[in-house]
Amino acid sequence: MSRWMFVLGTCLLCGSAYATSVDAPALKTGDTWVYTYTTENGQHGWAQKDEEISVERVMGDGVLVTLNQKGSNQPPQEELRGLDWNHAVDINGKQQIVSQPLSFPLKEGKKWELSYIQAHPDPKLVSHTFDCKYAVTGWEEVQVPAGKFNALKVECDGQWSNELAPGVNVASVASANQTGAAAAMQSQRILPHTVISGRIYRAYWYVPEIKRYVKAVEESYNTSGFRSYRLTEELDSFKPAS
Repeated sequence: MSRWMFVLGTCLLCGSAYATSVDAPALKTGDTWVYTYTTENGQHGWAQKDEEISVERVMGDGVLVTLNQKGSNQPPQEELRGLDWNHAVDINGKQQIVSQPLSFPLKEGKKWELSYIQAHPDPKLVSHTFDCKYAVTGWEEVQVPAGKFNALKVECDGQWSNELAPGVNVASVASANQTGAAAAMQSQRILPHTVISGRIYRAYWYVPEIKRYVKAVEESYNTSGFRSYRLTEELDSFKPAS
């Protein structure tokens, strides 16, 4: 960890704790963050990667950022994000925000809600429904690879549900005829619509001087209440535009 990051992290513990309201950051072309992403998929193991996020261009209502995975031979991806770091995608022919970690100005006790229904997100699903209630819970210290910071925490508790498309279950049965030759038979059964649901939890630790959150957690729980997925983002370094 660089000396600059150590000093910054120490100062943040002193300054930001007294802010009652936090405005949107003044993002600049060249602002760069490096995060470590840790993905846990239930009983299927975990994976980790480092990714660099850089501001390519600042526009009136958002920013164009580049995403560059460390160690990858693929070119960087470009994405449009809102000034509150929201992420919008095309749903049924209309741009719809699917993630809104922040809502400026931020202050303790502020709340907002995000919900959407996506028709046919993939061939196996008729629809995907998401609803999450966000709340700014207050200031707290958080430790990440870049250092220790005083951050404004945002939490989101919500529900998700997937309506599965009807399918066909094909069963093969092998038998022998009177001559002893093998014969194969198939039976088909139409599977009905099925709806599965679960819970979602998200948390973000936002630091004004970093212009972004230094840590984020996303968890998904299945119909039985078991955690099936967790994504953790932690800041490794931040380099402001020169």
